[in-house]
Amino acid sequence: MMLKHLLAIPTALALCGQTPPVKSESPLARKTFQQVLEAVGNGWFGKPYQAINAVDLQGTMGITLTPQALNAKVDQLSQGAIKGELTKGGVVNLKLKGTYFANSDFRTELAGDFGTLLYTRVSNRGFLYSKEQNAYTTKVDPPPADAPLSYMGWFRQVLNDIKAVYVDGNTFKASMAKDDALGGKNFQTVTFVTPTSSYDPKKREQSLAESLGFWKRGRLEITFEKASKLPQRMLFSNEAQGVSTRMEFSYGGDGRLQSVNVDNQSRGAQGPASLRLTYGGDGLINHVTGTLNSQRQNITFDMGLTWNKGKKTSSIISVPPPGAAKKGGDEMKTLLAVGLAGRILDLQRKGLNLRSVTLAN
Repeated sequence: MMLKHLLAIPTALALCGQTPPVKSESPLARKTFQQVLEAVGNGWFGKPYQAINAVDLQGTMGITLTPQALNAKVDQLSQGAIKGELTKGGVVNLKLKGTYFANSDFRTELAGDFGTLLYTRVSNRGFLYSKEQNAYTTKVDPPPADAPLSYMGWFRQVLNDIKAVYVDGNTFKASMAKDDALGGKNFQTVTFVTPTSSYDPKKREQSLAESLGFWKRGRLEITFEKASKLPQRMLFSNEAQGVSTRMEFSYGGDGRLQSVNVDNQSRGAQGPASLRLTYGGDGLINHVTGTLNSQRQNITFDMGLTWNKGKKTSSIISVPPPGAAKKGGDEMKTLLAVGLAGRILDLQRKGLNLRSVTLAN
């Protein structure tokens, strides 16, 4: 399920600059990092989500290109022959509305500058519809065989995906640094390292799996409070993907995560970023906002969440619009990929730093 992979990435980052070379392999470091994951599971996504089986999510995402970035692109494309005099930036907007069940049934509506899509699945049946193509396909990915019944279990699976890579896997070499004391508290740091290839600035496209799986290689260094095991600071880098970021976490008096402040040095997106969470009286996250700012572009998102107990999947059953043409799965993917590639190419020309998705993937 796409949502699970998308949430696994920031969760992995929230637990993940270059630092001195890693020391020799330490089994204690892996065991300790497992305790950090358990603390995150209990403190961030614990018992309040035990009886929750669905979440309604609605919000927006915006990408604003600065006039300076657009003018620089004009100068580059014309090799200096044309002087860019734009005074207004470009904007890419996306609206999202959906319902997601812990058992992987879902209904997602996406609308914006990349097109309008409706994607839904209940059990093994569903469809993907494109308004621009006026077409749909009923070939959808099957649900996982081990889908949980509650969101507490769902979050546990996300953390288990991270555990499989960093704790149980053998890709990374793990080590632990000496304890540090600050403000009357003791802190520990664990580090995971695996080599990556060098960054290729000429690479403009890659598979979606490669993009979403960037956190599975590179260097992760996480500092946590020794008593609670809750993460306080994270450093993560993947040279091949051009990713380098530092995160600081803050908590409320109740131990709930309140915010994440980011110093992002990833190529093409250098600048500060932030994530803010608010909670309802039931202890559940009800609002998530975030920003990512750089000299070239500013990205913002604002999402409201409404959690549900005992919601029926019958509430999201849908049918394609009348008159829409039915396509095979591969044909529909090609239509969407061609349309997406054209939109990304247009945005690249306007100055947005994106890597295209290969049609083969």
